[in-house]
Amino acid sequence: MRLLQKNIDEIKNRIDIVDVISDFINLKKSGQSYKALSPFTDEKTPSFFVVPSKGIYKCFSSGKGGDAISFIMEYDGLSYTEALKYLAGKYGIEIEEREFTEEDIKAQNERESLFIILNYATDYFISNLRNSDEGKTVGLTYFKNRGLTEEIIDKFELGYSLEVWDDFYKAALKQGFGEDIIEKAGLIIKKEEKVYDRFRGRVIFPIYNQTGKVIAFGARTLKKDTKQPKYVNSPETEIYHKGNVLYGLHMAKGPIRKADNCFLVEGYTDVISLYQVGIENVVSSSGTSLTEDQIRLLSRYSENITVLFDGDPAGIKASLRGIDMLLAGGQNVRAVVLPEGHDPDSYSKELGGYEFRKYLEENAHDFITFKINLFVNEAKGDPVKKAATIRDIVESISQIPDPIKRTIYIKESSVLLDIDESVLMTELNKIILKARRKSTPATEPPISIMADAVIGQKLEEDVSDRLNAVLRRKEREIIRSLVRYGYKEVADNVYLYQYLFDELKDVKFFTPVYEEIYNIFKDRISKDEELEAGYFLEHGSDQVKSEIIDLITDKYVISDKWRDKYNIWIPKEEEILSSKTYTDIERLNFAYIKKLIRKNLNELKNAESKDDQQKYQIIHMELKKTEKKIAGVLGIVISG
Repeated sequence: MRLLQKNIDEIKNRIDIVDVISDFINLKKSGQSYKALSPFTDEKTPSFFVVPSKGIYKCFSSGKGGDAISFIMEYDGLSYTEALKYLAGKYGIEIEEREFTEEDIKAQNERESLFIILNYATDYFISNLRNSDEGKTVGLTYFKNRGLTEEIIDKFELGYSLEVWDDFYKAALKQGFGEDIIEKAGLIIKKEEKVYDRFRGRVIFPIYNQTGKVIAFGARTLKKDTKQPKYVNSPETEIYHKGNVLYGLHMAKGPIRKADNCFLVEGYTDVISLYQVGIENVVSSSGTSLTEDQIRLLSRYSENITVLFDGDPAGIKASLRGIDMLLAGGQNVRAVVLPEGHDPDSYSKELGGYEFRKYLEENAHDFITFKINLFVNEAKGDPVKKAATIRDIVESISQIPDPIKRTIYIKESSVLLDIDESVLMTELNKIILKARRKSTPATEPPISIMADAVIGQKLEEDVSDRLNAVLRRKEREIIRSLVRYGYKEVADNVYLYQYLFDELKDVKFFTPVYEEIYNIFKDRISKDEELEAGYFLEHGSDQVKSEIIDLITDKYVISDKWRDKYNIWIPKEEEILSSKTYTDIERLNFAYIKKLIRKNLNELKNAESKDDQQKYQIIHMELKKTEKKIAGVLGIVISG
């Protein structure tokens, strides 16, 4: 679907970048900006910054940056149009939509087509549940027998697929969807010459991404005498990777952040039942083992995870690896074991919302107490088993990245296990050292002999690389000042951009992206049109957009409180703009001269005739004079 420009403008005018990004990660105020752990990399120190005054974000660990729309696109893999539609829904903005024609469907790229067909499938399954005799008799009856209300069935968009070989397939073809995209979405299975619906005769649980878009389905059979598996999930597609998804997160992310805790359960109905009794900060790994990507997802909303275990000792032990992975991800882990024979779905229904929440509060233990209670009674009177239990607990503690937390847990374990703290600490250090040796690759043997010519070439390349890097930094500083302060006065009725244009009129930038930004600025000024950073983000190339975000985002800012506390005066950049710009230009000129000297020396070295040698020697002397002159202005001591 193509949005009208008026819809796009309204969406952009309503966007609050902090509000948008806060739906996905936990932002904390930092001066005039907000910061968080990067949602794009695995890090322990926040390097993700949001600058509300400029409407941008910058992730220093991954290099990504942009506005609220580009964040949604990057974070959730949406197209530009899909990101706009998500934001329109968030802010209650009505957009004009029309039915998809066959031409519309063919015109969409594959990714957008997958979202479209899955959205159609969701409506189809809901219609079956509500309107067909089979759906009402089989599917709706099942959900109601599980104690689900009409409201919760609607909220989770539960559905039903008819017990017909190809009912959905035929309906989708009739709507204009091609067989290829229906198959790629995982909705049908093709075997030889036959095509049939993947989920026929099952109740349907739509699976969503973080923005609330359906990306897959889980389906449960209601037959008892069948060789088919109880649950069938969509296969992985371009938009669905099960290891990156947590069921229910699209609705739970706000409540998780508010409670600063997430309940982690196993199945779809566990999530739905807890949500129904008022526990909304709950997600599920959808019956699969936890992955590192899922843990990173959780860490964006809270560091505190409470894992709910069914009352089955064998099942609990099989799930313990998930706790160790959560610990390794830096999470604070607590665990609740439900009475034997119960899961979160059944026990929440038996107790009701208030009593079930009370049970969770009273029975949540930190992972050390949980593991000790689980294993120690089993190992009583058996020294070998007890030693294995102790190692297992220390192994879990070793997963925690924070050394202070590790020390506290060792101290606590020492008391609970009645074993000397130094013994546990020795074992912990052994495990950590062993893990480090495993993860550190063997270094290559040193090269003892290398040809002189190769050494000379390498040194030359190193010098050239260093000069280029210096030159790029100096050009960057000039362009940064232009973008940030171009319209500020540096003298009476003289703006910074006028001063820079005059001083740099004979300069061609060495770095292409800075040349492009500089020329865009000049072009807009020549047309008497003002230029803000937002123009580059709308109209610039991808490289320009990325660079502009870097130029206008500060990773470190000296706070006024710090200045006042230590009574130290450090001028702000805009207070010394005139002198700073003059110095920056001279530094840029100095970098250019250094590069020209290096280039001229190479020409001199390769010159074949005496005339050419003499010419390059004269140029060298002139360049050295200029270098010395600029060095004097900058207070730099040079040799030669």
